[in-house]
Amino acid sequence: MKKFGENLKNIRQMNKMSQKVFAEKMGTTQQRVSEWERGLVEPTLYNIIKMIKVLDTCFEDLTDGIEL
Repeated sequence: MKKFGENLKNIRQMNKMSQKVFAEKMGTTQQRVSEWERGLVEPTLYNIIKMIKVLDTCFEDLTDGIEL
């Protein structure tokens, strides 16, 4: 079972984007990005929508393999 943070990290890395650059584009901190990727903090719906735009991906890719 995958986690959201793993998908986020993989997609960010596929876009050749560091946590710092991604954080700047998201308007947040590198620490917050790290927390999302490690599953310590759940992003808000607003931030998920922004991630989709910044990473040029879709909701399905961010949630692929996640079981509720």
